[in-house]
Amino acid sequence: MTHILLIRHAVNDFVKTGKLAGWTPGVHLNDEGKAQAEALGKRLAEATLDVLYSSPLERTMETAEAIRQHHPHLTIQQNSEIGEVQYGDWQGMEISKLVGRKMWQVVQQYPSRAEFPGGETMRGAQTRAVNAIEALVTAHPRQTVVVVSHADIIKMILAHFLGMHLDEFQRIVIAPASISSLSLGFGRPYVGTMNDVAHITQMERERKQEKTA
Repeated sequence: MTHILLIRHAVNDFVKTGKLAGWTPGVHLNDEGKAQAEALGKRLAEATLDVLYSSPLERTMETAEAIRQHHPHLTIQQNSEIGEVQYGDWQGMEISKLVGRKMWQVVQQYPSRAEFPGGETMRGAQTRAVNAIEALVTAHPRQTVVVVSHADIIKMILAHFLGMHLDEFQRIVIAPASISSLSLGFGRPYVGTMNDVAHITQMERERKQEKTA
């Protein structure tokens, strides 16, 4: 079986702008995100990793680099098929102005019917992401593959392999710098973990201890 580690990028400051980031260039990890990525890298330091793929956006590449620091034999391979949803005309817009649109409600309630103006459909985003995972399984049999991507893309992938309809995918929680895992072979797929943030919890615990010491 091929083992896939699905990792969401760590946090960044673009969220504070109240805008939809999408593929907006120049969105980097903030200090908290760098600390999260460092904790993630340490968590995986002793793991046997064979290949490392990342969405080409800065926030995912920087998260992937924190992992690569502990695995210098790996090269980060960019893969746009695991990149963020293409929001089209919505990219960079203020979310407060989008929530009143009819399509926003479709995205929230029936994402399988949603198509972003000038962008892609949610169905299309899920299909390309799942196809990318299947291609990686074919290319790397019996290896452990790290995929650094984005929350919605990871949730869509997990929903597919859990047998969930796309309209239910928002029930899955994928936190920044979290780890989820899949095992894929010739038979049924297995979802091993979802939204593992033990390393982030440990980091926060250590911070509290330092403050009270």
